[in-house]
Amino acid sequence: MHRPTISRRPGRRAVLAGLGAFAAAGPVQAKERVMELSPRWAYIADTVMGGVSSGGITAATVAGRPATRLTGDVSLDNNGGFVQMAFDLLPDGSAFDASDWAGISLDVMGNGEVYDLRLRTSDLTRPWQSYRTEIEATPDWTTITLPFTSFERHRTDAPFDASKLRRVGVLGIGREFRADVAVAGVQLYR
Repeated sequence: MHRPTISRRPGRRAVLAGLGAFAAAGPVQAKERVMELSPRWAYIADTVMGGVSSGGITAATVAGRPATRLTGDVSLDNNGGFVQMAFDLLPDGSAFDASDWAGISLDVMGNGEVYDLRLRTSDLTRPWQSYRTEIEATPDWTTITLPFTSFERHRTDAPFDASKLRRVGVLGIGREFRADVAVAGVQLYR
């Protein structure tokens, strides 16, 4: 498992720009180091394939910060095993060119469990394909910084292409447990 860079600094980064999942503040300047995303999270569970995991997402204030919180019970019954919150970078689900960015960072807090962070590109055609890494949702707000190079291919031969980035997801997956993870910020960084 790749060990992400972790910072325990509270606070928000500057809103820099974009469309769709991006805050509307104008174009990104070449000198800017961070682009704050404004995700429109959606909930998905293994029930789409016959599983019985249950949960949901809520907008909540968690330890003083506005966040989106994924909670649920992950069950392996009926060939299931996940709850997820995910967002498309652009509203129409098309690819966003993130090739000028080095990676992604998230402000995360949770119940101490390990979660998957998954990226999807327009090269992926099957729902089980992704680029993934693990993150730990500690009981304190933590900024986790992950270079795109830290994501491993899953069930695809296509190399990760940041110019085709389409979707970001946080999942409780693969074992029976109670998921409880909050995300207060998502950023692309240089």
